[in-house]
Amino acid sequence: MTAQRLSKPARSRQLVGRLAKQTNHEVPATSTAPGTSLLAILLLLFVGSGCAALIYEIVWFQLLELSVGSSAISIAVLLATFMGGMSIGSLGLARFVPLDRHPLRVYASIELGIGACGLLVLWLLPYAGGLYLAIGGHGFGGLLLRGLLSALCLLPPTILMGATLPAVSRWVETTARGVAWLGFLYGGNTLGSVAGCLLAGFYLLRVHDMFVATYAAVAINVVVGGGALWLAWTGDHAPARAKKAAAHKPSEAIWPVLLAIGLSGFTALGSEVVWTRLLSLMLGATVYTYSLILAAILLGLAVGSYIGSSLLRTSVGPRTLLGWCQVLLTVGIAWSAYQLTAVLPFQPNEAALSSSLAVAFRHDVLRSVWAVTPAALLWGASFPLALAAAAPSGRDPGRSVGFVYAANTLGAILGALVTSLLAMAWLGSQRVQQALIFVAAFSAVVVLLPAVAGAKRRAGVSAGAAGVVAVPLVLAVALAATVHPVPGALVGYGPGSADSTDARFIYIGEGMNSSVAVSLDKGVLYYHNAGKVQASSEPQDLRLERMLGHLTTLQPERPASVLVIGCGAGVTAGAVSIDPRVEKLTVVEIEPLVPEAAQKYFARFNEGVVNKPKTSVVIDDGRHYLLTSRRKYDAITCDPFDPWTKGAATLSTTEFFQSVKSHLNPGGVVTVWVPLYQTRLETVQSEIATFMSVFPNGVAWGNIANGMGYDIVLSGRADDTPIDVDAVEARVMRPEYAPVRESLSSVGFGSADDLFATFSGYGPELRQWLAGAQINRDRNLRLQYLAGVGLGNTDSDAIYQDMVAHRSWPEGLFKGSQRRLDALRRKIGL
Repeated sequence: MTAQRLSKPARSRQLVGRLAKQTNHEVPATSTAPGTSLLAILLLLFVGSGCAALIYEIVWFQLLELSVGSSAISIAVLLATFMGGMSIGSLGLARFVPLDRHPLRVYASIELGIGACGLLVLWLLPYAGGLYLAIGGHGFGGLLLRGLLSALCLLPPTILMGATLPAVSRWVETTARGVAWLGFLYGGNTLGSVAGCLLAGFYLLRVHDMFVATYAAVAINVVVGGGALWLAWTGDHAPARAKKAAAHKPSEAIWPVLLAIGLSGFTALGSEVVWTRLLSLMLGATVYTYSLILAAILLGLAVGSYIGSSLLRTSVGPRTLLGWCQVLLTVGIAWSAYQLTAVLPFQPNEAALSSSLAVAFRHDVLRSVWAVTPAALLWGASFPLALAAAAPSGRDPGRSVGFVYAANTLGAILGALVTSLLAMAWLGSQRVQQALIFVAAFSAVVVLLPAVAGAKRRAGVSAGAAGVVAVPLVLAVALAATVHPVPGALVGYGPGSADSTDARFIYIGEGMNSSVAVSLDKGVLYYHNAGKVQASSEPQDLRLERMLGHLTTLQPERPASVLVIGCGAGVTAGAVSIDPRVEKLTVVEIEPLVPEAAQKYFARFNEGVVNKPKTSVVIDDGRHYLLTSRRKYDAITCDPFDPWTKGAATLSTTEFFQSVKSHLNPGGVVTVWVPLYQTRLETVQSEIATFMSVFPNGVAWGNIANGMGYDIVLSGRADDTPIDVDAVEARVMRPEYAPVRESLSSVGFGSADDLFATFSGYGPELRQWLAGAQINRDRNLRLQYLAGVGLGNTDSDAIYQDMVAHRSWPEGLFKGSQRRLDALRRKIGL
């Protein structure tokens, strides 16, 4: 048992010596390496670190989106700031932290610092967000302020996050072969990210709120930091002295690797943008779907990094392996593109036939993993291979790791920004994926060509060098031809695309924020967004859209200025615009393609509202626009996506409705659409209870289709003045209101009284029915988690009947002559 009598430093030097002989690389005599058991503990710490990081990322993005909005521009700013901070941290560690500092103590300090920053962001962001909303606006100046707020909140903690791997890399000398364990740590960190993603999306935020989720992440940071300090106390470390660089210039040796790993990051985030769009259409754009997609990609990265680290034990050089990873990546991207556009959308959705959420989620996970795993494995394997290829023996490992990490992160930032802000809207998903295949082929050439050229004759182009260029490019051309355009059925019907392949689509557009389609069937026009029909010229849809518009303008005394949040097919805005008293109409829409499609295809149903002189169309997130606007309105109507759609819940919080109320002039009215289909009773109660918490005397108006409840409109008044039914009816009968009368009669309302006869519930009467309903607040966004489990439900009429069972004559809601009030009461059926 001689080994047991050796001191810890002696055992460490013996281990490093064996490693040096195996890898044929020189190791500085002053360096020590940790034992296997210590590395296993460090691996567990990195798993915890990754878990906490993803919890923070989800919480911070959710918090900041409440202030800066959830448009593609806002998300791009947040993502660029988040990843930019990690890039700065990876480069800055070697520059500002001396080599003589114990790496594990540095790592522990970083983890504790991340936890402290997590608390500060949670506590201070509401104040910073409030300041931004007070001075923020739109246009270029508003964009700069969004970036500034994001930087103030995200840069400190993300800089620390980016420094973790470079810090730990100093614990063992980094060589081309001996760097394999760093890949394992990177993989463990990514595997922890998978756990954090699922933990936050399926438990912490679903059951609790952003505060509890943050405290959980902070607790993990404290445990990880404490574990690192214990390892530093347990294990020995002798600081390694960085050697001088070899005779060649480092840039000449390293730049191909850095460029290749940067391009790898570009293709990774660019593909993630496209795949998230396509998968969210296929699976349903719920908050759970986004968590599953992210988890599937991260899982592939984690497993791939372990594979890449294992490959370092072979005799093949890391640069050659890295180059062939990029060659295979062209195949991986093409595989995902083919699966997502030509195979999976047309397979029967077995999950839709099951009432079990577990079955549905399992089915979604399998499809996500099947589609994205090949490419994700190769991206994950590329990172440890790049570390080994760019880490000359004897140099500061923190510096080498920092360069690789920064290059990969910078590439990822560019990939996300270019794809989300420019390429998706300009080129569409098909061309974007084809371009990403060629970028992957180019990255293979970049890293393989110098290695081949250096081994061949310098005069002329060798056959080997020509092959290195030709093989990836020819393969890329062949694979690009297999990429299909996005199917219209997928854009139009999402999870139901397999059953809708015979739909006739007359328009398909892919924009910055969403994919839009218009279809025509038997003379009926359908407007599709978020993978479902959002509006149509069918009677029940036109009835709802015109109810929403006319209830908005007929209730106020003078609706001169009206705000419409959500353009859609434009029918609601059109109904608003034909009221003669409306002088200024502002329509806020998050996707630029939508107003164009509404004007081109639905003009005869929406009164050509987009091109009317009184109409101003603003492209922005509706919440962001309202919260940063100082204008007040006589009426506001909100027609967002279904509440299960990720991001829509921000337009249904108590804080948002309070902002709406504060933007109403005296006597002003707000109306909100609430669907009863593809949802559950608990979800509808949450929506109504949240609205009634701000407008306690709010009213529910029912839209009946085929004798059954279909959806409802909620309305609230700034000062709860009664609705004068005599005055409204007299107004509607004036000659200038002929377009309004025609609009009402075309959907079954012969008079204003018929419109008010859709009364289905009054705030004071519904309090008992709403008792115990979960209130949707900014800090929990509970609605999106409730709604996300209700897809496929067909209980719309049961929900409606459950609500109207509490209906009685609403004292104080209407005023007018007794004759007209009695007639209205009979029409209501009370």
